[in-house]
Amino acid sequence: MPDGTRLAARMWLPASAEHRPVPAIVEYLPYRRGDGTQQRDALNHPYLAGHGYACLRIDIRGSGDSEGLFEDEYSVQEQVDCVDAIAWIAAQPWCSGKVGMWGISWGGFNALQVAARRPPALKAIITVCSTDDRYADDTHFMGGALLLGNLNWGAAMFATSTQPPDPDVVGAGWEAIWQRRLEAIPHLVPIWTSHQRRDDYWRQGSICEDYASIECAVFAVGGWADGYTNAIPRMIENLSCPRLGLIGPWAHAYPHMARPGPAIGFLQESLRWWNHWLKGAETGIMDEPRLRSWIQEPMRPASHYDTLDGRWVGDTAWPPRGRRTMRLHLGDGVLEAAPSRAAPVIVATPQGAGMAAGAWCPYGLPGDLPSDQRLDDGEALCWETPPLDQGVEVLGAPVLFARVTADRPDAFLVARLSLVASDGAASRLSYGVLNLTHRDGHADPTPLEPGRAYDVRIQLNDIGQRIPAGWRLRLAVQNAYWPTIWPSPQSVAITLDPAASRLELPLREDDPDAPAMRPFEAPETSPAAAVEVLRPASRARRAEIDLTEGGLTVTSSKDRGAVRDVATGLVKTDGGEETYAIRRDDPLSARAEMRWRIGLERGDWSVRTETGVVQTATATHFRIETRLDAWSGDRKIFERTWTHDVPRDCV
Repeated sequence: MPDGTRLAARMWLPASAEHRPVPAIVEYLPYRRGDGTQQRDALNHPYLAGHGYACLRIDIRGSGDSEGLFEDEYSVQEQVDCVDAIAWIAAQPWCSGKVGMWGISWGGFNALQVAARRPPALKAIITVCSTDDRYADDTHFMGGALLLGNLNWGAAMFATSTQPPDPDVVGAGWEAIWQRRLEAIPHLVPIWTSHQRRDDYWRQGSICEDYASIECAVFAVGGWADGYTNAIPRMIENLSCPRLGLIGPWAHAYPHMARPGPAIGFLQESLRWWNHWLKGAETGIMDEPRLRSWIQEPMRPASHYDTLDGRWVGDTAWPPRGRRTMRLHLGDGVLEAAPSRAAPVIVATPQGAGMAAGAWCPYGLPGDLPSDQRLDDGEALCWETPPLDQGVEVLGAPVLFARVTADRPDAFLVARLSLVASDGAASRLSYGVLNLTHRDGHADPTPLEPGRAYDVRIQLNDIGQRIPAGWRLRLAVQNAYWPTIWPSPQSVAITLDPAASRLELPLREDDPDAPAMRPFEAPETSPAAAVEVLRPASRARRAEIDLTEGGLTVTSSKDRGAVRDVATGLVKTDGGEETYAIRRDDPLSARAEMRWRIGLERGDWSVRTETGVVQTATATHFRIETRLDAWSGDRKIFERTWTHDVPRDCV
């Protein structure tokens, strides 16, 4: 880097590149290429390199084996470093001068952010499972309400950030580098929690602030089961650069290795993209519909699927041409075509109603997806259609318009849309959240005036779903959703006026102008890296109800096992637990705890860390307690606890 800091990278290079320069493809992450993403990297990067690309997997400053100190996610320094790295890569004798950038999640985020900085050599990106809006559409806040994902993701990233560099890479000074990292480690959960409004902190890195800043070609990819799908239609609509979108059935993973399936030959599809934009080849990729979407068929509700039923559709524009809106008015427990005169109803949900929600960001693992919604519907207010006379396809974001009155200055509403089978089984199609103090925007929330009626708009997550004739739709409304959303500071009763409320669904018709889509190929990858599984991974998600005290606890254990990399001899152990507890009658009883243990060893070298983050709240503050212990061999080299009190700001 220009300041002398060195970033560590692994590179896969075609043997002929020294004589015939090739384009380069960059993936840029803090997840430790040596012991974090190495198995995934082995499947992806050699495959692309084998088709004529220099592929580089770079550790962000202060992570993995890179020098310097890590600051925060998506920092300005992170972006500037990547711009400098791209310039260095483009100038190498093995590079043709053209560079692409791709990545999933963090790598998808910073691909967009770096593209917005317009490095001259960057010609195209593929952004997978990412977002254009760091405040409104990330793991931190949803509709202005605080997500528990803010805590569990922050705790997981804190644990990852505590790891040392590899002595085989950085040499004998590895422990001094590690000590500096431990002393300077950023406390992400308090940082993120302290920014409860859409302020400059979140605007930085949100490309929705200026879509025109991106001029290179963008391929935006995701899945309906993921937490980051909504950005794809938005970017297709608002970007002005060449762009394509692809939404499959997948959770948070690359589409050639994702669950639920069907998986596709995503590396082949990526090559069509890279060959067009980096080599000037005519591959037909830009002749595809601008947005290709998976329309899901009804399935029995389950917290995990290997594969889903459905079909691919293509649209030449977004919003789709000829899109119609189905309007369903709230009546006396029913959803109907005509407005009603139903009497107002009270929404006063017990804390803990949200056990069937699954994870905010599923990874396709057992227990991740929302289960049968009847478990939560019994504690919500519900409206339901009769069996539909004819089938429809929904593609886009359902919206609930509601007139509400609250008895407290702080409150939120959750709206869930489910598909109900003839036997009553209910599959969640989508949901949305609105912190009612954010009813006029996220930058300047204002407390509610108790007793005053407000007309609000709650946008649910985008979906692609066929609803056959004979099935029913159910709308559930509640004002608690644990452990997805942190509760309001007081128990709240909200009066909802059905006569002034309605649900709107975007209906899709086949686009007669859409070109035929090329069928996806079966997944291909490079051979997997050789690993020895010393202890298999395991995962469990459980709920416990205390019928004596009225308490509810959800626990999630994530043991990634112990794995030895045959090539390097490095052994990694990795696992943690999440615990979410609350009493059904007391929002201030909410307590969430995240614990992680990570160990690395090779020969006589061994290190390990144990981290823990606990969050509780009073009516006025969030309290975040963090602990970190680190060992080099049997010697404890670091031990510290921190406590942060963060004022609540209309949350």
